[in-house]
Amino acid sequence: MSLLQAIFLGIVQGVTEFLPVSSSGHLAIFQNIFDMKTDGGLLFDVCLHIGTLAAVFIVYWKDIFKMIREFFRMCGDIIRNVKIFYRNRRYDEALRYHRIIHNNYRKFVLLVLVSTIPTGIIGVMGKDLISFASTTLIVPGVCLLLTGLLLLVADHCKDGKKIPKDISYSNGFLIGIAQGLATLPGLSRSGTTIAACLLSGFDRRFAVKYSFIMSIPAVLGAAVLELKDIGSETISGGLVTNCVVGAIVSGVVGYICIRTMLVVVRKKNFKGFSIYCFAAGLVAIIAHFIV
Repeated sequence: MSLLQAIFLGIVQGVTEFLPVSSSGHLAIFQNIFDMKTDGGLLFDVCLHIGTLAAVFIVYWKDIFKMIREFFRMCGDIIRNVKIFYRNRRYDEALRYHRIIHNNYRKFVLLVLVSTIPTGIIGVMGKDLISFASTTLIVPGVCLLLTGLLLLVADHCKDGKKIPKDISYSNGFLIGIAQGLATLPGLSRSGTTIAACLLSGFDRRFAVKYSFIMSIPAVLGAAVLELKDIGSETISGGLVTNCVVGAIVSGVVGYICIRTMLVVVRKKNFKGFSIYCFAAGLVAIIAHFIV
């Protein structure tokens, strides 16, 4: 793989990870129609994901920092409550327990954890199905049409007002299912999850924030699963350079695309992306019967 290819793949990763056009759908179409091999190796793939994760951390670093802080404070309160439980049992006392979820960031942490559960289950159980779906054009084509439809629905959703304290855990679980289903090639992860958030009545800005922050554990989990196979790859100086450049490019482009999505969602302007997904989906379906 050349440096120019690394830059190109970094741009593709940064754009399709955050804009609602489905990276997996486009890769499946390129591979099936043009016989393009866009896989740059496991290490390179992991580095691209690290780049886009860095973009999420840069845009939402204040929220992520507070969530991490509140997560450890929650763990501390749970430990203290366990001690209180045993003390009450042993000495027949009635000490009051600490309230675990008492602010928006603690609720946000728990909602993301709840969403991650169905995503992980679907990702693991549907791994073979997802791999098979990528070898044909009909599945990405149909899923791109569904993405276009979801984006139209998102554009016409009433403005919600829900922030973490107003959101139920069942909402978080259903959005996690949506993220898990979006592993199918052609279903945009960001488009599907943002649409699910808006249909659940989320505040528009929080819907984007929730969609991108909830992707962190999913992307990290996928990267960790890939890391175990990296040892079989030959690591050269050229590969390291490509990895670094690709990660930087995907991070910079991803940062721009996250900022773009904030504007798109706020102004209810998914129409252009929807038309593009319809067009790409139709091309894929037609190509399925021609190629």
